[in-house]
Amino acid sequence: MPRPVSACPGPVLSRRSMMQIGTLGMTGFGLSDLLRMQAQAAPDQDPLPDTATIFIWLPGGPPHTETYDMKPLAPSEFRGEFQPIPTNVPGLDVCELLPLHTKIADKFNIIRSCHHNFGDHGGGHKRFMTGRDPRLPVGFENDSPAVGSCIAEMMKHRHRGIPNYIAGTDNGRQGIDVFSMGHSYLPATSAPFIFGGDPSAENFKVENLSLSSQLEARLDDRTALLNGLDGLKREIDRKGIMDSVDASSRRAFDLLTSTRTRDAFDLTKESREMRQRYGMHAYGQRALMARRLVEAGVSFVTMVWENPWPGKQLPEGVIYNWDSHAVNGHIFDDAKVRLPLYDQAVHALVTDLFERGLNKRVLLIVTGEFGRTPKLEYWNGRPGRDHWPSAMSILMTGGGMRTGQIIGSTTSKGERPKDRPLTPNDIWATVYKHHGIDYNHNFIDHRGRPMPILPYGAPIDELLPVS
Repeated sequence: MPRPVSACPGPVLSRRSMMQIGTLGMTGFGLSDLLRMQAQAAPDQDPLPDTATIFIWLPGGPPHTETYDMKPLAPSEFRGEFQPIPTNVPGLDVCELLPLHTKIADKFNIIRSCHHNFGDHGGGHKRFMTGRDPRLPVGFENDSPAVGSCIAEMMKHRHRGIPNYIAGTDNGRQGIDVFSMGHSYLPATSAPFIFGGDPSAENFKVENLSLSSQLEARLDDRTALLNGLDGLKREIDRKGIMDSVDASSRRAFDLLTSTRTRDAFDLTKESREMRQRYGMHAYGQRALMARRLVEAGVSFVTMVWENPWPGKQLPEGVIYNWDSHAVNGHIFDDAKVRLPLYDQAVHALVTDLFERGLNKRVLLIVTGEFGRTPKLEYWNGRPGRDHWPSAMSILMTGGGMRTGQIIGSTTSKGERPKDRPLTPNDIWATVYKHHGIDYNHNFIDHRGRPMPILPYGAPIDELLPVS
């Protein structure tokens, strides 16, 4: 929402118009609509700890043997082109294309033994995002709520003038079913507020962070309205008009007339040095925005990292996202371009969380829906890797957890867990415990059946804070 250019009083709004600010928006589910519904859901109370999660989602599935679980002694058709390099944690090696990781390995953990059974992107998304086996192994529409929605529903009492659940994607990818972020049988208030676009672009702006289009159409001069919002609020407060407007509409109006939400999305408030530290690409600027959002009070932030330069021509062999089939691109040429940007963004985010003292309150997860085939495939002589849910690597830190650990291992060729096998449910059980949420709590599904938040799984002991 643009800032007012003047504090002079603007047009007078009637009580009816005031209520429309909170009630219109049927042409799109805007931020004010979401806050209004959240306000209706429950009274203000906050029995849960002040915690947050940043979930970095890598659609397509990053290759575990090119990132965190390299197999230099495997036959050439398995090990690929790159070599592992040591980090500041003895025994924890990473790909040579991740040199910044080596400096902060003591601040994160790598899980190498996570696995599941769904090898389609749709099935893999749904399996990971919901903690449940999907009814259909393909397609992205959830039949169970995504974890972010479960957390938002359990925290619906938390009203901070900003949604409890926010997600960022490329433009055109912000549909709720694109990445299986649907709320299924939970109320619409648990859905994420999804914004699209590249925050590194000069013309980036968050859509729907303003008055609804229906209200705009009924106002003769939107510019005058925006110019007068500050004065209008003072006039409203003086006359006590808001006392006669329902609480949900008041909350929506407060959102529009306050700076908290707009500031959280405004990366220009960060120094140039900080923005460059994260990287002036979609990965880096979404990571920086995630940090700003959890600082502003958002409980669960999902940032989708697909194309690091949305809308721009990619170099030859580079793939749109992490789906490194040979038919899509050259896995090693892709890695040479993609992994340094990924390295920069992860390093900056992890370091920033620790430097700001957020590493206890904020938990960070970096993962895709599965790994890639240990054995290389070829298309017209070009190398790639297929889907592989039997083994995947996940980076986790924050939440007060112990760090500098490798958890689990895979067989000599990276084909399946060798020890400490884990599933996405164990990851989510750890997240729920961080938020103080009982994952045995039941929601009621569309058929009236009680459904536990998580059907099985247990917090990962190695990641729990030392008491």
